[in-house]
Amino acid sequence: MGLTGFRGRIVSLAVLTATLVVAVLVVLSHILLTRATDADTRTLARTRAEAVASTVQVHNGTVRLVEGTGDAFDTVAWVYADGRLIDGAAHSPMVGIVDRLGRSGRAEFLTTGHYLLYAEPLPVHGHPVTVVVTVDLAPYENSEQRSLLMSLVLGGLAVVLAGFVAYLGVSRALRVVHQMSALADEWGDHDPGRRFGLGPARDEFGELAQTFDRLLDRVSDTIADERRLTDEIAHELRTPMTVLRGEAQLAELSGTHVVPHVVLAETDRLSAAVSAILDAARSRLRGEATCRLALVLRQVSEGRDVQIDAPAELEVAVPAEVVTAVLAPLLDNATRHARTAASLEAEVAGDSVVVHVLDDGPGFGPDDLERVFAPGHSSTDGHGLGLAVVRRITAATGLGVRAVADGRGHVEVRFPRA
Repeated sequence: MGLTGFRGRIVSLAVLTATLVVAVLVVLSHILLTRATDADTRTLARTRAEAVASTVQVHNGTVRLVEGTGDAFDTVAWVYADGRLIDGAAHSPMVGIVDRLGRSGRAEFLTTGHYLLYAEPLPVHGHPVTVVVTVDLAPYENSEQRSLLMSLVLGGLAVVLAGFVAYLGVSRALRVVHQMSALADEWGDHDPGRRFGLGPARDEFGELAQTFDRLLDRVSDTIADERRLTDEIAHELRTPMTVLRGEAQLAELSGTHVVPHVVLAETDRLSAAVSAILDAARSRLRGEATCRLALVLRQVSEGRDVQIDAPAELEVAVPAEVVTAVLAPLLDNATRHARTAASLEAEVAGDSVVVHVLDDGPGFGPDDLERVFAPGHSSTDGHGLGLAVVRRITAATGLGVRAVADGRGHVEVRFPRA
């Protein structure tokens, strides 16, 4: 119904536009034809007047027409000399108007009924002579009416043809949309890999299909990223839960109490994982949040022997919870592998702020720069969320993280500057 309404609106618009164009053309053509007809009738009247004037002569002081030449004009021409009618049928129904024009002594056009009258003064040897001629306008008016009727008929056919062509064109263009709708209806909920795949775009609707395909690809990639993040979080949660269950079973079998620090450590690990999930989700809704980087770095390194080098007034356009969720696992990894000390250094790089997580441990090899972010790639005694989850959090929040192979433990995190 929506497509039908759209097609109807397009066809109606095409018909309306064609009607307006045809109406303007008909009016203009009728005006031009009327002006051309008026010019033709006036030219004919002047020609007749000149023809009659050429027969006027003066003989023995009397104005008269050449014998026999004026007979053809008796019903359409009148000659006045010295204020009196000397030739022409006086019984004409327009005799009153003709008499006034003949005695006026000036050139003048006058339309009465279906006739055009023209008076042309001719001074002949001192005698005032006026020739009055008439032109029947009925044939011209009939021609104008026939032309107007023909224009209206042709204009109507043009409007109908425009509507028909518009209907065919829109129907052909919407065929792609119908095909897309049919394909979308055939897809099931468990068929996310299907695409329209209509081939090269021939028009805007084909481009729309390609845009939808790209959008579906992005949605599919986003869903895949969310699934990977869920899998990695689940992997991180499984380890502390296994440890807690093992401690509980060991205590049950041996009849001893559960070791408190083990339970607390694994509980903190679970809490950190859950907090990371919540922080990553909330950060998408609070992109405008900022935090003082030096303050967050001190909070992250609290209880650890970590050197901090960051400007006191430097701010990043990221919530403090996200900065903590990203840097805490990296700092845990750095302090775990450091021989003597770890450090956090912040520097401004254009519109970004780069935080370097450093330690004097063995660092990363060139072949390990991407592998360290793979799920499950961690030491057996590690704690925290792991580098894989850090990579997922940074990707979800628009940050950047990479490992650097420079002979020491070195990970860079890029935050947007506030």
